[in-house]
Order: sequence, then structure tokens, then C-alpha cells
Amino acid sequence: MLKGISGIISPDLLKILAEMGHGDEIVFGDSNFPAASHAQRLIRADGHTITALLEAILPLFPLDYAVDFTAVLMNYRGDAEPKVWNRYKEILGRYPDGDKQFLAIPKPDFYERATKAYCVVATGESEGFANLIIRKGCVKSI
Repeated sequence: MLKGISGIISPDLLKILAEMGHGDEIVFGDSNFPAASHAQRLIRADGHTITALLEAILPLFPLDYAVDFTAVLMNYRGDAEPKVWNRYKEILGRYPDGDKQFLAIPKPDFYERATKAYCVVATGESEGFANLIIRKGCVKSI
């Protein structure tokens, strides 16, 4: 047992987070995302939302200071952006380097980027266009 780590972070996900280096990206795919066919490494987090996973991992995960964006989203072509995007901005904004702009890219570009990511996490997120990519930064010296 470890203290201070959320129970929704599986041992496999914890291992992935520790293995990732500066600049590596992790994809959180919603329940419709073709995770298995786009993953170099696949972690299953069925039953968990992306927002819950972000709340759990961000205390452990430094965001990348060296890029102009906090996260990458799959572009949405509807009238209003998905409500979950505002939740992402709220959650990520609480952490260093998490208050930058979000980059929304077309679906084919998102899929291509996902295939190059260090890991894809398949979630139980039911809201559409909730797919999210974040990039790992460095733990800064104090």
C-alpha cells in the first residue's frame, strides 16, 4: 500500500506515469475513442471519467512548461464546445503550467498524435469529444 495516491490510479497507470519523461504525452480517450488501435501502451480505466482521473493524477504529474498549450483536444464542430472542456480548464488550471490555452486539432490529427503518445488510457467517459492529451514536464528543483 502507498499513502496519498488515489485508489483509481491502477498500479499499471502509476508505473506509466513514473516511466514517462519530459515531453512524453498521455491520451485520455473517452468511451468511444479507438484506444486499442491507437496505443503503443494501453491502460484500461473503465468506469472512471477523465475528470476523475485528472483529479487523481495531477498532484503527481508535472505539466510541461516548455509548450504554449496545456492540453490537446479533438476539435469539435458543433455550436458550443463540450461542457467537459470547461471542467478540464478548471482542473488543469489549479496546477503549475496548467492555465495556458488548449489546442484543439482536427480528428485525424488527434488520432495521429495519439498513435505517437507514450500511452493511451481508455476511460469510461461518456461525454462526446472528451478526448484529451496532456504532456509531461519536469519536476522543478526547489
